[in-house]
Amino acid sequence: MNPRIQEMILQSIVTKQAVLNDVVLLETVQQVVDTCVACFQGSGKILFCGNGGSAADAQHLAAELSGRFYKDRAPLFAEALHVNSSFVTAVANDYSYEEVYARMIRAAGRPGDVLFALSTSGNSPNIIRAVIDAQQVGMMVVGMTGETGGKLRQYCHLLLHVPSRDTPRIQECHMMLGHLICELIESTIFPS
Repeated sequence: MNPRIQEMILQSIVTKQAVLNDVVLLETVQQVVDTCVACFQGSGKILFCGNGGSAADAQHLAAELSGRFYKDRAPLFAEALHVNSSFVTAVANDYSYEEVYARMIRAAGRPGDVLFALSTSGNSPNIIRAVIDAQQVGMMVVGMTGETGGKLRQYCHLLLHVPSRDTPRIQECHMMLGHLICELIESTIFPS
């Protein structure tokens, strides 16, 4: 057997153990859940943005909320900002790629809504631009990053920074935390 297989699984376990041992991070997860529940109970929506694998994760988590997680229940308004490819390519062409998410935030974001900004480095210019605009329209911002939080750290109301600098391990933990958040939102809003 290729020893790298076990090594990669072990690295994932070690990173998840570090998340499990980070009391501040776990308390922040509960704050994120509470923020999202308040948003939905106030008829708000949750928007997600990310690039590459983080865009796929953003779309996945939005679907867990707008579709269903465990329960057959009413849909919750959640959407990933990159799913309209005509909009994304037009804005990138006519303005710049840095403007893609920020422009949609200005169109769709409302006070009390929540933006999840996924960036393993925390330094993606288009994500930072979206976060700044989200704050200007009165949205709550949840950052999902790696260990340092990067530049994004200073612009987030709540920051879920995975204690790792390894992009695949960070993304695996983003999905784990995202699933946790979705489950807790669902069970809080739909208790039966």
